[in-house]
Amino acid sequence: MASILDQYEEVTQRQAAGSHVTPLQGPIGPGFIDARLDNDVPIFNKKKVNFKPPDPITHLAVCNNFLVMAMSNNVLLRLDLEHPDQPDEVELPKVGDDRVHRLFLDPTGRHLLISMKSTENYYLSRNSKKGRPIARLKGHLIDSVGWNLQNANENTTGAILLGTNKGLLFETELVDSGDSRFFQGSLEQYLKQLFNLGRERIVPITGLEFDRMPTESMTEYRYYILATTPARIYQFIGNVSKSAEPPMFQHLFQQYESGAGQFTELPGDFGYSELKLYLPKFRGQAQTFAWMTGPGVYYGKLDLGTSLAVDTVMADCRLIPYPKEGEEKPQSPMSMVLTEFHVLLLHQDRLKVMCVLNEQLIFDDIYAERFGKLIGLCKDPIRGSIWAFTSQNVFKYKVTREDRDVWQMYLDRDEFELAKDYCKGNAAQLDRVLTKQAEFLFDHRNYKESAEMYAQTQNSFEEIALKFIKLDRKDALKSFIQRKLIALRQQDKTQTTMLVTWLIEIYLNQLGEMKELDQGETQPEYTETQEEFRQFLANTRIKECVSNNRGVVYDLIASHGDVEDMVFFAMLMEDYEKVITHFLQHDDYRRALDILTNQSDVELIYKFSPLLMQYIPKETVTLWIKKKQDLEPKKLIPALVQYDHNKYREQGNEAIRYLEFSIESMGNKDQAIHNYLLSLYAKIKTEKLMTYLQMQGMDPEEICYDLKYALRLCSEHGHKRACVHIYSLMELYEEAVDLAIHVDVELAKEMADKPEDDNDDLKKKLWLRIARHVVEKERDVKRAMEFLHDCDLLKIEDILPFFPDFVTIDHFKDAIVTSLQEYNHHIEQLRDDMDEATKSAEEIRKEIHSFRNKYAFVNAQDKCAACGFPLMMRAFYIFPCNHKFHYDCLIAEVLPNLTTKKRQKVEELQRKLAEHDDIRTMSQIRTGQGSHEKKSPAEIKAELDDLVASECIYCGDFMVRSIDKPFIDDEEQDSVMNSWI
Repeated sequence: MASILDQYEEVTQRQAAGSHVTPLQGPIGPGFIDARLDNDVPIFNKKKVNFKPPDPITHLAVCNNFLVMAMSNNVLLRLDLEHPDQPDEVELPKVGDDRVHRLFLDPTGRHLLISMKSTENYYLSRNSKKGRPIARLKGHLIDSVGWNLQNANENTTGAILLGTNKGLLFETELVDSGDSRFFQGSLEQYLKQLFNLGRERIVPITGLEFDRMPTESMTEYRYYILATTPARIYQFIGNVSKSAEPPMFQHLFQQYESGAGQFTELPGDFGYSELKLYLPKFRGQAQTFAWMTGPGVYYGKLDLGTSLAVDTVMADCRLIPYPKEGEEKPQSPMSMVLTEFHVLLLHQDRLKVMCVLNEQLIFDDIYAERFGKLIGLCKDPIRGSIWAFTSQNVFKYKVTREDRDVWQMYLDRDEFELAKDYCKGNAAQLDRVLTKQAEFLFDHRNYKESAEMYAQTQNSFEEIALKFIKLDRKDALKSFIQRKLIALRQQDKTQTTMLVTWLIEIYLNQLGEMKELDQGETQPEYTETQEEFRQFLANTRIKECVSNNRGVVYDLIASHGDVEDMVFFAMLMEDYEKVITHFLQHDDYRRALDILTNQSDVELIYKFSPLLMQYIPKETVTLWIKKKQDLEPKKLIPALVQYDHNKYREQGNEAIRYLEFSIESMGNKDQAIHNYLLSLYAKIKTEKLMTYLQMQGMDPEEICYDLKYALRLCSEHGHKRACVHIYSLMELYEEAVDLAIHVDVELAKEMADKPEDDNDDLKKKLWLRIARHVVEKERDVKRAMEFLHDCDLLKIEDILPFFPDFVTIDHFKDAIVTSLQEYNHHIEQLRDDMDEATKSAEEIRKEIHSFRNKYAFVNAQDKCAACGFPLMMRAFYIFPCNHKFHYDCLIAEVLPNLTTKKRQKVEELQRKLAEHDDIRTMSQIRTGQGSHEKKSPAEIKAELDDLVASECIYCGDFMVRSIDKPFIDDEEQDSVMNSWI
């Protein structure tokens, strides 16, 4: 537990740390307040570790939460910080007053290299209990180690670089073979001197780092190596083959044999320096470097490009001077740690933290004298914790939200994109960045970009809008309103409507101004603006808004006289009626028809077809045919009857084309359609009139046109043959024949044969009319005599009265002879028929007499052919074919085969028999009630027998007629199908 003095010191340091944070001045942004508290946790929060070393601490290293301390008695204290209660001590070999010179712990915390002041060097693995000497390094004082960051093997360090106090640079690899003496081999696999930085003068290598660079090569790695001396920083860059034998960097350094490589030298060194890299994550690419040297901290970025021509990896380098204390000369730090945005500098009595972005001192942590002088500072490269120590105390710094004020620093440097990246979702900070960026762009006349930035802020809409309204061009204002519109919520209907209306007005003004400047509608800028306007209107959200306020938009566009955009907007709103009306008003019938074709409202087709039919009948009819079943031909009659007398035949032909299509392809049977087609045939295409009439058939019930209308129409236009055909359909055969004899006698003869066969009187009358016409009008006696052969009903005596007096008997002598022969033949035929009838009657009398004496035997074992039960149980029928049926079974079998009328008659007779069996009915009969109106039971029974027992159900006509009857009736189909499931 910390002492009271330690707790007091901790509070004091926290207050001191908080005092260095520069508070934000003024409100963060409109709609926001600064929520930072005075006691906000500082970025670097120090905490004294509750640990008292047995001996003074001389060195300390922490990696991967594994801590190693070297004490003055040459004892190493190792501590796993996840299990701090299990310390581990390792005693180093001690020769005289030899002490530890440096500790080097690899980033994983598994490999420790100890350099002694006596130039002895030891290696200690994490699992080892004793340090092993590195024999080949004896005599070299190691000042720096470049660990292999790509090494993942716990038993070896991989290829590492070593820098000595004399400027020599070595490569080696240390392998841990465990504590077993039997398998113990050489510790260092090899040791090779690669380069000498002390050629000019002996200088220590104070810092050493290396890592891979990105490369596209499949056979080589590309490496960079950074090495520092007190006054110089060197770069070595080159390729290393993936199959290279150790030492792997030998070939890389051979290219620098002639010179010392590229270096940067700074004056005023103080005899030592430190090199640190910042890696966002372990085994990732280093991003920045810091070199602590005489005049200050040399800081820059590491640009690890893939180009093979790159000879430097350091970029954007600058020297950050050490902070001064008053007028005094800056003190030289003892050690340094690099974080993402800060450099921590350790002095004997304090820790100073500078921001690398603004090079300002942000934290000055003064240590009390009772803790002693500070000795060292180190950072855990994996966990990120920072450690400082004196000879008797260890302190740990926790880094909390290091990037909290980075956004403000980037903002002060006008690096807006970086400032946004570090706002980290803080809306107030982001609003300040966007506001300042918008002001910056506005001041540099980048108005459109400025408007887009302003739209993302919480600044007053009216204030910003007024700012852009003052500009001559309205592109920036338009962009501002558009971005604000996008930011509105779905439920902000009123604000959305206002902004959309304003934007439409701006677009229309811009288009109008371009027209006034004689740019023309074909100029690129006008076309681009118009296309942008149309895309804006077509946006789904905007379309919904203007759809609810289309009247306002129509008025706006109309006030600017922009007809083209008016049409586009109407199309967008699917207000096709308005578009079609516009084109028709401008006599652009084809474009109107195109719109009508591409829309789906058939009512508009009905509405505009009458006008289109007058000017473009062919195209209009083609549209109707294309729509097929969507249109009702009956509703198109108003369009079909609209015509111009000058174009009547053309329109009529097109009307006929559609009517024929609707009848032939669509099967239309509307009487109005057929009547109109018939009228067009009668007026325009008379050659098709008779074809149509014949196609309709001879059944008046199936004919689709009105016979009376057709007769009047054909009569008016003098189509006599058509009238004859219609008369025959109306069964007005006399009128048909009367008209046909004036057209064609053959046609008249055809009409005369039309009456039914049982109407011989009418047929004879019609043939006589034809014969009279032939004799009296055509005076063709020979042809009249031929009628006697064409019609069997006419005799010579029927047509003799029509002959004139001058006709001699020679003209019809043959006809008289033929007639007499036919009479004689007819008499002979009648005599033969009488003889045959007499014979048939005799045969029938004999058969009746034989049936009177016919009988059949019925046994007690006989069964009903229908139900299978004994026959003599109840009344039964027996047929000559020996089929036997119960009375009720026979009726049940016969009923389904009877017609409806006979079935009703059977049921009526059965009811009457039941009434005679009823006691009350019999009582009425005995008293004489109704005896004159009712038939006797015997009569009813005889009538019933005639209906059901006239023939055997199995051997008579019933069975023959039932041959095509299905086994399952329609009404039983569903029940039978369900029983099979």
